[in-house]
Amino acid sequence: MSQKDYYKILGVSRETDSKEIRDAYRRLAKKYHPDKAGPEAKDQFQDLQEAYEVLSNPDKRSSYDRML
Repeated sequence: MSQKDYYKILGVSRETDSKEIRDAYRRLAKKYHPDKAGPEAKDQFQDLQEAYEVLSNPDKRSSYDRML
């Protein structure tokens, strides 16, 4: 099973701080939210949520970075 690249999903680098991660998530969530982009965007939106959940939490992000 291949690991998803959460940084790529959010369009940020590994050096990005938490504010920039939040800003990227909000921008992309508005673009890909199923209510706005339609039901075909559901999978992309779920990937965004998953990426944000991991990268916005310092402990989860640290664990994720060690797995890369």
